[in-house]
Order: sequence, then structure tokens, then C-alpha cells
Amino acid sequence: MVGLLGFEAANAADLTTPLAYAPPAVGVGLISELRGGVLAHNPAGRESGSADVNLELLFVKPFQPADPVMAFFVPRIHLGTTINTAGDTSHVYAGFTWTYDFTDKLFAEASFGLGFHNGKTSDFVPRNRLALGCSPLFRESASLGYRISQNWSVMATVEHLSNAGLCNDNQGMTNYGVRVGYVF
Repeated sequence: MVGLLGFEAANAADLTTPLAYAPPAVGVGLISELRGGVLAHNPAGRESGSADVNLELLFVKPFQPADPVMAFFVPRIHLGTTINTAGDTSHVYAGFTWTYDFTDKLFAEASFGLGFHNGKTSDFVPRNRLALGCSPLFRESASLGYRISQNWSVMATVEHLSNAGLCNDNQGMTNYGVRVGYVF
């Protein structure tokens, strides 16, 4: 009976251990991670049929709460660019990234910020180009990632830019792709 109670106590303690954990590396200076990848450019609409190159810097969190759930609510600041290889709409962006670690290998992310683009905003927009209405646009992204090692990760990413109906035209742009990250 005592052995059985000891076993139950150990299992109860295991249940209080959170699934999330602190990232494997803290970062050097202000930069915590560098990412790069290739995205399909707006495959479901105008300007489809080309690829984008994506580069992104993520900065360290201003502080890291011990509780993993609370740590999720403290974002990292990011700066990045998505450059179209065919001369269509490209953009630079900045915002906040929230990361949740399901395990020491599997994680999910969401980000929100603003993007400044070189696309079309006027009333006359050629049929093969996006009518984005204005600049800047809101930029959101989501990723599902896997840590290959302490420093390297790979992630499937979707990013979307839109003016949320604040300007006349609002076709928006959604890109899908794969990125690789390196944690310093």
C-alpha cells in the first residue's frame, strides 16, 4: 500500500510539470534568432506564380517569466522583409511574436505588426497586380515549428497582409512557405 501511495504521489507531481519550457538558448546581446526561407507568393490570387525570399530578426524578450503560460504572453520584437523574386509586391515589417513550446522540439508561433509594401495602392491597378489600397498594412503570421537541435529549427509559415477594410481596396496578400531559424 505504501509503495502504491508513493507511486501515486509521483504521478501527481508529474501532472504539475508544464508541457512548455524555456527556449534552449537565450541569445547574444539584443538578437535572439535569425530566420530565412522561401514563400509561395499569394498562390490563391493575383500575383501568384512566383516565390518570395523571407528574412527575419527576432530580439530577446525584455524579461522571461518562470511560469511557461505567463512567458507566452511576453512577445519578442521582430523585424523582417519578404522580397518577391519576380518584381511583384515586396514588403518590410515589424511587430511582435509570441511563441509557445509544446515540447522541447515542437512549437507554435503567432505574430502581429505592420508591413510597408511597394505594391499598388492607386485606383488604377493592372489586372495581374494586387490592389492593396494603402500602406502600411496589418501583417499577421503563424508558424508551426520543429527544433532540429539547440540552435536550428524549421517551420511551416503563413503570412497575411491586409488593410482590414480601412482603405478603398483591400485584396490582401497571403504567402505560404518554409523557413529555417538559427538561435544565437
